[in-house]
Amino acid sequence: MTTEQDPVKVMKQQVGFAAADRVKSGMIVGLGTGSTTAYTIQALGDRIKSGELKDIKGVPTSFQSEVLAKQYGVPLTTLDEIDKIDVAIDGADEVDPHLNLIKGGGAAHTREKVVDYLATQFIVVVDGSKMVDKLGSTFRVPIEVIPMALTPVMRAIEKLGGKPELRMGVKKAGPVITDQGNMVIDVKFDDIANPGEMEKSLNNIPGVLENGLFVDCTDLVLVGEIKDGKPVVREISK
Repeated sequence: MTTEQDPVKVMKQQVGFAAADRVKSGMIVGLGTGSTTAYTIQALGDRIKSGELKDIKGVPTSFQSEVLAKQYGVPLTTLDEIDKIDVAIDGADEVDPHLNLIKGGGAAHTREKVVDYLATQFIVVVDGSKMVDKLGSTFRVPIEVIPMALTPVMRAIEKLGGKPELRMGVKKAGPVITDQGNMVIDVKFDDIANPGEMEKSLNNIPGVLENGLFVDCTDLVLVGEIKDGKPVVREISK
């Protein structure tokens, strides 16, 4: 099945490109991580090559987005060199009706949170399957943990009602290691009644670097959907 014929890939492309269309010349752009934002980075590169987009700089949230930006010719900068991010574009694993998110399927949520919260506008790009009534419905909450604290952190998470599991590598023996050199625990909660409180409680556990609950930071969600066999992009804003 080619990319052109695969409706899911086409949908991801459409929503990734739609987000890239919102970037204007002179902007500092947070470059998210994942398969949908990869299309955004590609589209930004195409707009730069054509001369439509000038003087933009990207702030990558992972090694993946850094490599893609270099591949597609998107100039990069660092948080040390800038005083603002105009727009950040990133994916999500779940989006609730209040536009709160679970992120971290790609284990990049710590850097993503730093960049996305700094942005004047934070745009989330997802497909329709990521929309949920309540966070934690389909996806576990990823938590980045420094290796020495793994066992006490897992015990503390159990006291909060979570079922923690160390994320193991695929095509790699042993656990997943983040870009910061830490480990990831994926936690199943039966109920996340208050995502904001849960975010704080998890981050207050000594040894936790950051968790994948993103609360009150999303400005716009672009949802890719298939209607009548064709990809469409729906907008949801606060």
